[in-house]
This record gives sequence, C-alpha cells and structure tokens, in this order.
Amino acid sequence: GVTCENTRFSEETVMKVIHLSDLHLGKRVNEFSMLEDQRYILTEVLHIIDTEQPDAVLIAGDIYDKPVPSAEAVQLLDDFLCHLSERKLQVLMISGNHDSAERVAFGGRLMERSGIHVSPVYSGIVDPITLVDSWGEVHFYLLPFLKPAHVRRFYPDEEIESYSDALHTAVEHMNVDKTARNVLLTHQFVAGAERCDSEEVSVGGADNVDASVFDCFDYVALGHIHGPQHVSRETIRYCGSPLKYSFSESNHQKSVTVVELEEKGSLHLRTIPLVPQHDMREIRGSYMEVTSKFFYDGTATDDYLHITLTDEEDVANAIGKLRVIYPNLMKLDYDNTRTRGAFHLEDAADVEHLSPMELFAELYEKQNNQPMSEEQTEYMHDLMEQIWEGAQ
Repeated sequence: GVTCENTRFSEETVMKVIHLSDLHLGKRVNEFSMLEDQRYILTEVLHIIDTEQPDAVLIAGDIYDKPVPSAEAVQLLDDFLCHLSERKLQVLMISGNHDSAERVAFGGRLMERSGIHVSPVYSGIVDPITLVDSWGEVHFYLLPFLKPAHVRRFYPDEEIESYSDALHTAVEHMNVDKTARNVLLTHQFVAGAERCDSEEVSVGGADNVDASVFDCFDYVALGHIHGPQHVSRETIRYCGSPLKYSFSESNHQKSVTVVELEEKGSLHLRTIPLVPQHDMREIRGSYMEVTSKFFYDGTATDDYLHITLTDEEDVANAIGKLRVIYPNLMKLDYDNTRTRGAFHLEDAADVEHLSPMELFAELYEKQNNQPMSEEQTEYMHDLMEQIWEGAQ
C-alpha cells in the first residue's frame, strides 16, 4: 500500500473527504454536447473544495462517458486533475463501467507522485492508500467496476456465480483490518438503490450486489447511480452525478457529499448543492400556453427542456418555432387523444381479406382515434395508384 503523510493535518483535524462520481466527461444528451456544462460544474466543485479544504477527493468511477473518450474529454479531465494536484490534496479515482480500466489506469504510477491515485486494472490484489490524521490511519481501497468474470479469473477455486459473489470474494481477499478505519471506493449497483434512465440496467437485476458485502468498511463511496442516496445504511452512499444526464433526473438535487471521519465508528455526512449552468426541466401545455409571455416570463429559457404539447393537432414546425424562445429545447412530445390511443389490430385473421386502402384506413383510425377525411382518403387512393403503376 501507499502511505501519504499530509502537511494539512494538525492535532485538531479530522479526515475530511469530498465524494464525487459519474462525471461522464464527453457525454452528449439528445445530441447536445455537455462538455461546457461539465467544465462549468467542475469549476464549481473546485470552488467548494477551496471553501471546504478537504484532505482528499474521491472520484468513484464513470470518469468518461465512453471507453474511448474524445480528445476534449481527456483534456478536461487533465485540467481538473491538475487543478486538484495544485491544491496539495490527495485524489483517489477508480474506473467505472463506462470507462476503459486500462486507459484510466495509464500513467497511474507516475501520477502518484502528485497525489493522484488511480485504480490499476483489477489483478486480484487491492492494496490500500493510507492517509493519516490526528486519530491515526485511514485505509482507502480502490476497487474499479468488476464483473464476476474479472474476479473468477484470479480466484478460479471460489464459487463466483453472481455480482455479490464476485464483490464478496474481492473484498475478502483485501484482508481488511476491521479495527482500523477503512473506506472503499467502488462502482457497482447495490441492491435497493433507485435507478434512473441514464444508467445501464441489467436484465432482472443480475448486477445487484448485496450491501452486507461492505460490512467491514466505515464508509463506502459508491458510483454508478446518478441520484444521491444511501443504501441499507447511511455510510453506503451514492453521491450522484454532478449534472443531470436525462429527463428522468429532472427532479434530482445534484450535490457533492462531504464526509468527516473522526475516531473509529464516528462519521459525519453532509451535502453541498451544485447549481448547473443550465438546468434540465420538463414543461407541458398547449402551444399557445408554452409560448405565452406569462408562461415563460421569469424562467430560465436557456435551460435544457423536454416540452410536451397537449394540442390535439400537430403544430407545423413546432420544434423550430419553440427554439426561438427555448434555444436548448432537447425533446418535443405530444400528449393528446391520438398519442394516448392504444394501437392494436383486431381480428388479425381477417386482414388478408382487406384491401390495402382498407388496411391503411384502419391503421389511421387506430392511431388517431378518428377516421380519415374525404380529402385524405382521396389523396391516399391517388398515391396508392401511382405506387402500383410504378411497380408494374
């Protein structure tokens, strides 16, 4: 393991760490690049660090959004890590399921000299990073995202069928001293956590890890889930992503988690809100409502928006017109009689006896909850004739 003596510590200090995760640098949401929003929020995080003066910053995986990140995403991480290193604190970082463990680990041994500790590719052995405060040593274990196959490779004699089995085996072989203060950084789905749309979901909860696997740790700094929450007990915690990455997260209050460790068994948690450059919100109403000055006056019209129109008729070029007022409109939907109507063809056996025109008319009526007009019927009849003539 690595032991870091930090000149910050005095007789009165406790170990203070800031827990981050799921940066997803380089992510695009509905084809909008989030890079500038990420640059802004990381600057906000640095302001919090300057105020809080922590001893360490924990980054619990999904550093990037893709295994092969863009050059701009790599540059942004480089800038952030340099700013953290300049502050003479310790940085502990692991790879998540969106990352390439090998790429994140590159240069890790060199970066240790600057206080940047990066999880190596899992090899069956996890040596702790040890920091010291006035209460003594705190051991930090860096466990990157693991699948059962990753662990089975190094412990073929162990019975490893599930994610819980894999994590249990990995933790058991750390030989954790339960009398000392121990912190784990890991990136997994702990059973009972609330997911949202922007996270990868395994069928049937196959990736669930039982919280009891982490009983020997005083604090578990989790990554993977974007909504801030604790699971099973307060000290097994997802800090959440620093930005909203889908509209399923629109009601989240993003934050960083501040953890203060005193003597063994004594720990204090609090959160500091993060205010983004652009919020992500959902609004609904008729076209006239959402374009009326009364509706949007006083609101941030440059927020990232999902607008649901309730008009019965589609508005021509609605998205183009709405973007004049809401330039960061990401998604437009309709909620009306047509969209709520369930489409299903009854009496499927009779379909072969219907003409193409009759089939289309039935499809139209099922989708729109109303029959075609005479004008529409005549247009489709002419169009079908042209198609049949062209096919001959």
